[in-house]
Amino acid sequence: MTIPQSRSSLTRFAWLSIAAAVVTIGLKAGAYLVTGSIGLLSDALESVVNLVAAIVALVVLTVVARPPDEDHAYGHDKAEYFSSGVEGALILVAAASIAYAAIGRLLDPKSIESAGLGLAISIGASAINFAVARVLMQAGRHYHSITLEADSHHLMTDVWTSVGVVIGVSLVALTGWDLLDPIIALIVAANIVWTGVRILQQSALGLLDTALPADERQQVVAVLTRYVASEGVEYHALRTRQAASRRFVSVHILVPGSWTVQHGHKLLDQLEQDVRAALPNTTIFTHLEPIEDPASFADQTLD
Repeated sequence: MTIPQSRSSLTRFAWLSIAAAVVTIGLKAGAYLVTGSIGLLSDALESVVNLVAAIVALVVLTVVARPPDEDHAYGHDKAEYFSSGVEGALILVAAASIAYAAIGRLLDPKSIESAGLGLAISIGASAINFAVARVLMQAGRHYHSITLEADSHHLMTDVWTSVGVVIGVSLVALTGWDLLDPIIALIVAANIVWTGVRILQQSALGLLDTALPADERQQVVAVLTRYVASEGVEYHALRTRQAASRRFVSVHILVPGSWTVQHGHKLLDQLEQDVRAALPNTTIFTHLEPIEDPASFADQTLD
């Protein structure tokens, strides 16, 4: 699939995820009905969660596509953190559902029927999820969309769930040990809990205005260092934060007091352009100060 050039068109990926969830729910439910495997049932339950998560992603991406307005001057990008938070929570719900069903089957083991057909259906559904997850991850990274990245991670947990289930059902068919089916389901549930926790953590950090990653901050520092060397200026109070795809940078630039306002303004304009060139989707705030004034160096606190 070709990646669109505007974030306003990201909803097409949510629709893709919804379509994949509907198809895989049908396939996995059919696999469960054919085999009676609790592992395959747990796989189908996770696909239901995938559908709910994809619908939430569609709503959020629709909000994110709205242009800035008087009440949201910096846009609506932060809505993505709510989507990823819901996604992480739904993954944990899926894990709990799988564990509940598996424990019930541990207490009351049942034989699996038509394992070959059920496995073939499950593998087909997994192939669909894998392909869609790759598309979502590519788009998520391209647009710095944590909603699409979270949806991609969610689908990949579904793929790994299916891999575990296929292994479990195959072993049951080969060995006749029915307890392997719910045991594999419990192992899969434990594994996807970790993915849910990581997504929730990412969402929480975004809502707390976490600083840019070290490599991105270093790109800002590299631009500033270049101006220090070429223009004889200094800088301090460099602060950064991330809001989904949007980056924010603020910094104080100290220049000779003899400079004219026009000279200082021209320098800051060029510096801001260079930072935005190094890091697209960056809003940068600069504050000009005289380098000779000791008060300028004292002005570095957060408040």
